[in-house]
Amino acid sequence: QVQLVESGGGLVQAGGSLRLSCVASGISVRVNTMAWYRQAPGKRRELAALIGGDGSTRYVDSVKGRFTISRDNANDAVYLQMNSLKPEDTAVYYCAALKGTGYWGQGTQVTVSS
Repeated sequence: QVQLVESGGGLVQAGGSLRLSCVASGISVRVNTMAWYRQAPGKRRELAALIGGDGSTRYVDSVKGRFTISRDNANDAVYLQMNSLKPEDTAVYYCAALKGTGYWGQGTQVTVSS
């Protein structure tokens, strides 16, 4: 059974930083594409960042240069370091394993105040 458990969300002022963590069980983060999605109030869920099995990364334009996705293969964890946060980054952030039909975590709320 695959489980993805996110943590690290919270309330931060604009310009601040947060680090999201996603611990996976039942699936290897090393060989699968892992991603962070986000969904802001009233908006569709969007891909924020992903890391492929080969280590390649991709980011949505709005977070390039501010967010960094990484993984810890030994502990089956994926991280999203978010710097220079803006109010428009406010959303529920979801960890996802893009294998088959996909697996999703429960989400963690990030709120950036102006």
